[in-house]
Amino acid sequence: MNRIILMTTLGTSLLLAACARPRQDLPPPPPQPAPVAPVAPSEPGVDTAPVIPGQVPGSQADFLAQAGSDRVFFAFDSYSLDGEARDILGRQAEWLIRYPNVRVTIEGHADERGTREYNLALGERRANAARSFLAAQGVAASRMTIISYGKERPAVEGSNEAAWAQNRRAVTVLVSGFVQ
Repeated sequence: MNRIILMTTLGTSLLLAACARPRQDLPPPPPQPAPVAPVAPSEPGVDTAPVIPGQVPGSQADFLAQAGSDRVFFAFDSYSLDGEARDILGRQAEWLIRYPNVRVTIEGHADERGTREYNLALGERRANAARSFLAAQGVAASRMTIISYGKERPAVEGSNEAAWAQNRRAVTVLVSGFVQ
């Protein structure tokens, strides 16, 4: 009982002390960063993609805009690429071929159903499916690594089909050679 009273008193004291401090104005926001010079593709004349105003070629934003997405989704208990996934990966491959200095990690993920071990293996098969497709399109395998997170890093919390569908995915993450 004494412990509860002591904790309540301590909590109240801390709350009063925090409220008693005078309000300090927040500092102004940091200045806008200086514009970054566009990164030219390694091979002259290869880049035929349209340049979107305010978007730096070779950047993460450029990758997302040109590829349409950094992720592809899978059916339950599957690592087969459907037509939409192949279209997205095809656009990712085109972008990666334009920027051969960029390396990627392909993350494989699963929904929460199944054991940890099973989902790690399924995530690895999903990442490998995406990597194999990109390699077949001409992206050097040496530029790609894979990792499986299984069910450990859900994109969406929830135990329903809508959440599970968003968590069954492979994500292409740019890791080097690009402008941020």
